[in-house]
Amino acid sequence: MATSMGIEPGDNAADFELPNANAKIGGGSMTLSDIMGENGAIIVFTCNHCPYVVGSEPRIETIAERARQDRLGFVGINSNDPVNYESDSWDNMVKRAGRGMTYPYLHDASQDVANAYGAERTPEFYLIDLTGLVSYRGRMDDSPRDPSHATTSELIDAVDEMLSGAGITVPRTDSIGCSVKWKT
Repeated sequence: MATSMGIEPGDNAADFELPNANAKIGGGSMTLSDIMGENGAIIVFTCNHCPYVVGSEPRIETIAERARQDRLGFVGINSNDPVNYESDSWDNMVKRAGRGMTYPYLHDASQDVANAYGAERTPEFYLIDLTGLVSYRGRMDDSPRDPSHATTSELIDAVDEMLSGAGITVPRTDSIGCSVKWKT
């Protein structure tokens, strides 16, 4: 179980080096500096089985494309326990990545990265500015399972504000999704 309160907006993003299940995008293992784009990066803690992630996959891909256009790096990190949740195993991560995922998909087998960031849910997003500071932490919007019910767009709003040089109006939201599946 998580023992850290994690990284909040204004904190430095924690570095990492994790194996990448998406052989078509990025290297065999990747660090935070490998992920960083000219204007920063977006990290999403994700997994293979959570219905909130599954319901958000097309929008997560749209955000990844938007990140590339805005010269932001983008990465997914799966920290779920693959022993008790076989669908989150390395082999299943490779399969998911092979179905058209356009960004690196990293495996946090030790759960050290999720613990350092304080990740609580999947999906949970961290927007990092070009200096390595977290500018936003939280949800994509208020309806990850069904985009037709979304009434907010906190992540994209934060990206727009960060890129414009404005302060982030809403730097922190509570993620909506499945809990990170911690090892017991």
